[in-house]
Amino acid sequence: MTPRERTMHNERLTLCEFACRSEDTKGRARPEQPDDFRTDFQRDRDRIIHCNAFRRLKHKTQVFLIPHSDHYRTRLTHTLEVSQISRTVACALGLNENLTEAIALGHDLGHTPFGHDGERVLNELLPNGFAHNLQSKRVVEVIERDGEGLNLTAEVIDGIVGHTGKASPPSTREGMIVRFCDKIAYINHDIEDAIRGGVITQEELPEFPVKILGETKSQRITTLVRSLVENGAEEIRMDPVVKKAHDELRAFMFERVYHAEPTVSEKDKAGHIIEFLFRYFSDHPEKMPELYRSLADMYDLPTAIGDYISGMTDDYAVDYFKELCIPKGWNGGYIKIG
Repeated sequence: MTPRERTMHNERLTLCEFACRSEDTKGRARPEQPDDFRTDFQRDRDRIIHCNAFRRLKHKTQVFLIPHSDHYRTRLTHTLEVSQISRTVACALGLNENLTEAIALGHDLGHTPFGHDGERVLNELLPNGFAHNLQSKRVVEVIERDGEGLNLTAEVIDGIVGHTGKASPPSTREGMIVRFCDKIAYINHDIEDAIRGGVITQEELPEFPVKILGETKSQRITTLVRSLVENGAEEIRMDPVVKKAHDELRAFMFERVYHAEPTVSEKDKAGHIIEFLFRYFSDHPEKMPELYRSLADMYDLPTAIGDYISGMTDDYAVDYFKELCIPKGWNGGYIKIG
């Protein structure tokens, strides 16, 4: 028995009836020979971790644009926190941890520079709109590996697309876990960052959510995870009181943090950079790397420009804008006059 076969055997013995077992995967768009050591979901997880888009997440905004502190979350640290919380829930419910982890690690691969503000501007500029979950799907199917894609399993792609409320829910319980835990992670770690940044104080958090969920980030996450686990694996959900507290806390964050002046003061500038780059590459498509020029031929130019810009990190987008718009100092020596 190979290590992969042993893992699949253990899944049959230990996972609950609602789990998506590795042997039941719908497979990949392009069939591949099985790996001796890893199940298909484990291979998907590894492909995501080793891909270029995953590494770029470390320099993409979560909430605070280009923070000057190492302790604020980035899109990468958010992704890791979603993965950790999701695996905890999956393990407790007897669901497939490897599938859950792969979905969690891949759910934001298509996110833009400057967070949701970059996403909003691209959505306005592209004829067919833009959504980061659909772009994540495009990253793993079309863009990665120089246009070959990662060839992930159908279940992982389904979970990536369905992780946000704007899309249809995932078809697996593992995907539903990530859908819930994405919100659990960002609401609570964004509270911590907002307090650190002086945007809100601990005392300003609404009374009912604090009473139900807890005063600290750890207490709140524990309460939310416990609610998911205690409601069982047949339907991934929270109990009504906990959900009400969670939703009230989320509404508070949108009002006081995500749409608050201290966090939006620089976002118009970020949006201007995105729009400028889009217009520039529309007029100068030859300036894009070869991969994106070929995508323009295969699809259309606006889609390829969206692919290129959405893959940029915050710093790369800012530096490209500076290169195009900010004049450089002259290093040619003195000019003799008279």
